[in-house]
Amino acid sequence: MNHLEVFSTIHTFIFDVDGVLTNNEVLITENGELLRKMNVRDGLAIKIAIEKGYKIAIITGGRSEGVKKRLEALGIKDIYSGISDKLEAFEEFVDTYELDPVGILYMGDDLPDYPVMRRVGLATCPKNSAPELFPIANYVSPYSGGEGCVRDVIEKVLRLQGKWSED
Repeated sequence: MNHLEVFSTIHTFIFDVDGVLTNNEVLITENGELLRKMNVRDGLAIKIAIEKGYKIAIITGGRSEGVKKRLEALGIKDIYSGISDKLEAFEEFVDTYELDPVGILYMGDDLPDYPVMRRVGLATCPKNSAPELFPIANYVSPYSGGEGCVRDVIEKVLRLQGKWSED
């Protein structure tokens, strides 16, 4: 099965934050606050996917309240933050909703994402991910983290399933 066929079977998206929804950079203020930048088009794609009935979850090692507020504003309800064992959080999410991992797309960019990428039907990563992920990724987005890679995979799934907003 090629990756386009796999894209057409997806019912759930799970994303990492730093390096996927952000550009993997952190701006540190004088007060020690960590600031991140997110792509507005990624956010729109997330909102459209949720409106079309797809499940979306976030599994991140980060604990930023600002990031959490942004993701909640987009409509994401399943946010696992401060996670050291992403596979454990993944299993909890899958069990809670009784999901088939074959229909899940996961996008991560670094070593903590590796175990989850091995468990899903469609493992994806941004083009600027850690090189260790490329051999297990079914799809590498031509976009970098924080620069449209999330929009890329969501739009592919929704277009292939005839659910993209202009279809």
